[in-house]
Amino acid sequence: MGSELMYYIPALGLLGLVVMIAKAAWVNKQDAGDANMQELAGYIAKGASAFLKAEWKVLGVFAVIAAVLLAWSGTLVEHSDWFIAVAFLIGAFFSALAGWIGMNIATKANVRTTQAARTSLAQGLKVSFNGGTVMGLGVSGLAVLGLSVLFIWFYHMYVNGASANGEEMMKALEVLAGFSLGAESIALFARVGGGIYTKAADVGADLVGKVEAGIPEDDVRNPATIADNVGDNVGDVAGMGADLFGSYVATILSTMVLGREVVSADNFGGMAPILLPMLIAGLGIVFSIIGTFFVRINKDTDSVMAALNKGNIGSIVLTAIASYFIIGWMFPSSVEFIRGDVRLVVESINIFYAIVLGLVVGFLMSYITEYYTAMGRKPVDSIVQKSGTGHWPVSTAWPSRPPV
Repeated sequence: MGSELMYYIPALGLLGLVVMIAKAAWVNKQDAGDANMQELAGYIAKGASAFLKAEWKVLGVFAVIAAVLLAWSGTLVEHSDWFIAVAFLIGAFFSALAGWIGMNIATKANVRTTQAARTSLAQGLKVSFNGGTVMGLGVSGLAVLGLSVLFIWFYHMYVNGASANGEEMMKALEVLAGFSLGAESIALFARVGGGIYTKAADVGADLVGKVEAGIPEDDVRNPATIADNVGDNVGDVAGMGADLFGSYVATILSTMVLGREVVSADNFGGMAPILLPMLIAGLGIVFSIIGTFFVRINKDTDSVMAALNKGNIGSIVLTAIASYFIIGWMFPSSVEFIRGDVRLVVESINIFYAIVLGLVVGFLMSYITEYYTAMGRKPVDSIVQKSGTGHWPVSTAWPSRPPV
């Protein structure tokens, strides 16, 4: 198959986007509740869209100025090129698009989840989880599609059959880094800007409701609640979507950069260490889609977290199994890492061990976070019990729980 493998990777990103569109269409078909619910949801959706448009106008100016500076600086660096500005703008657009996808589906899924929860917990979980799946597949699908297509483009521009460990590949990856920089730049502003807005709206709703009007924060008589919910969607959803996209792209790209320093006598023109991160990420989309079918409950007494963990663990196991066979197929028995005077021969099976370690760490982060924040777990239950006697016991109990 040789280097032709790279042409198949974009299809995995497209698959994620196709499933994303299908799930978004399913969520949109669900009952949005009565007229009052739809009216309130409409206000929140319009407010969130208005905020993003205003934010994008400012970010658009920043992106253009930054792209011009990058294009200029790219001509000054031996292993770069002015085309890094194009990659930067594409990364910025994809990052903003990932945030918009998350915000758009959230404003629609929220009210439909509320209505579905009136019928059963199982139906409420189904609607909410499918809404979240849309954002997850949007982020990963755009990342894999964008990175793989740009890599193919830059490969033909700069490498075109040259050594996978040569300066030509270094230049291709250097220009590709502009995609990651654009994604991270938008993520920074979206996360911080949205976060500032949502905190300001939250505090404002608190002050207006509790202090001035003497009503609960989320009372329907408090119009500031609309602004609070708008803030949640633009900060915690759109900002998070852009942030996740940027981090995901940076993780894949950094591994590709390290892969250029690995000499591999493989059947892919020596590019196996560079292609592997994109391939694993693409297959991760497939396994995540499969994992979504494990997330279901049959009755209202079933544990939602247990269902979510089934999907998570299922995806992790499938990824680990596939990684073992993929590494055996793509790599020779050993590879050589070269950086300057450092030369290190590494058994290829160690690449698999590194992937497994990453999967285990990811699961542990999820499990530990759940343990210290979920209802029904000892740390949260102990804080609930202490809160019955006053504020001071709560403040002394919380520091004993490590932040996660």
